[in-house]
Amino acid sequence: MRFTAYPKYKPSGVAWLGDVPEHWEIVPLKHLCVRSALYGANIAGEDYVQDGVRFLRTTDIDDFGQLQPGGVFIEPEQAQGYELSDGDLLLSRSGTIGRAFVYAARQHPKSAYAGYLVRFVPSSRLNPNFAFYFTKGLAFRDWLDTQVISSTIGNVNGQKYAQCPLPLADRIEQDAIVEFLDREAAKIDTLVSKKRTLIERLKEKRTALISRTVTCGLPPDAARAAGVDPHPKLKPSGIDWLGEVPAHWNVLPFIKYVAERSDYRGKTPEKTEDGVFLVTAKNVRMGFIDYESSQEYVAADEYDEIMRRGLPKIGDILFTTEAPLGNIALVDREDVAMAQRIIRFRMKPKYFIASFALYGMMSDHFQWQLQSLSTGSTAEGLKASKLPILRLVAPPAKEQHAIASFLLAETAKIGSMVGKVEAAIERLQEYRTALITAAVTGMIDVRGAVA
Repeated sequence: MRFTAYPKYKPSGVAWLGDVPEHWEIVPLKHLCVRSALYGANIAGEDYVQDGVRFLRTTDIDDFGQLQPGGVFIEPEQAQGYELSDGDLLLSRSGTIGRAFVYAARQHPKSAYAGYLVRFVPSSRLNPNFAFYFTKGLAFRDWLDTQVISSTIGNVNGQKYAQCPLPLADRIEQDAIVEFLDREAAKIDTLVSKKRTLIERLKEKRTALISRTVTCGLPPDAARAAGVDPHPKLKPSGIDWLGEVPAHWNVLPFIKYVAERSDYRGKTPEKTEDGVFLVTAKNVRMGFIDYESSQEYVAADEYDEIMRRGLPKIGDILFTTEAPLGNIALVDREDVAMAQRIIRFRMKPKYFIASFALYGMMSDHFQWQLQSLSTGSTAEGLKASKLPILRLVAPPAKEQHAIASFLLAETAKIGSMVGKVEAAIERLQEYRTALITAAVTGMIDVRGAVA
């Protein structure tokens, strides 16, 4: 869809905004509100109740301005003075700065709001959803970059939000822009949702392939190519959740065939600005170490003390014991330290090839054991005393190599497809942001696109 520009533009007088349509104004947010910069209530977690008035926190609002399911509640008496009215605009002032939410009474239960949120009550001049869409555009992000007052945890107070200059059309034009963006954003969000569903299905296919291969063997064609019997005889595994396995395979107690183990649970090492990369549970994904998801470091001169329980070697298996439980990855570099909630295993090579053990531990049958043995009401975890109960299927070494090679190739194909879909999602989200930016700053005239 192509859009036209407005007939005439004028300088906005705001460096990060540029030119705006000639008939638009630049107005501070507070001048468009009957009440502005109202801070929320500070209520401790121990004062939450099972039922009452929903208490909105920054963590309850997602990047798309939607409320997360569930939530917490406070007594009606605690909510007095902090109740939300239809059309109120909330902005997050710390941590997730700039995150916005418009309260719609017909969609949400009676609610109050917490201290890290700032409330604005729009006047009739401002469509609150126009202001919401403005916070989703690049111009608002540029403004935020000029306002953050902390180098560690971002913080933009209510007074600064109140001064934020909004490019403003009249109310009828705002309503038309909001109607257009509601429609177009919904189309994009639907496409993104479908692609995320595809990613989940691809990941399920990957898990099913791993689980089937490490418990039943290679597909016939792959088995023939590897010089392995394509139709082996089966035997009962003796374990209800596993069923039958090839007759020449064993089901072994996992921990008995570990040559070396290091449990890094305990004191959290002190973090530094740089030094030795610290692999945390956040970095250990299912099948690989993600060095981008979390980047923390420990001092090089404290490395020996931090790693006194055992140093990693290429091919060691990392296992997360909680938050999340059961993520598995191979060590692929040795110049790293390990954080809490991680156990390192080095398998006995006579019985287990590391890459096969990786896939075996990623499989449904091993993960099911972890879930059945886990404890914890908020975050599932596995106690070290439960490790001897775990069982792992063990083919002969030749088949382990063949299975690991087969799964490496096949899961790489699935991973490539996932990557392409993720790239498509990123492009859609970039287009969504660009379209919103163009509409709310007057770069395009969308009035003719509204029926």
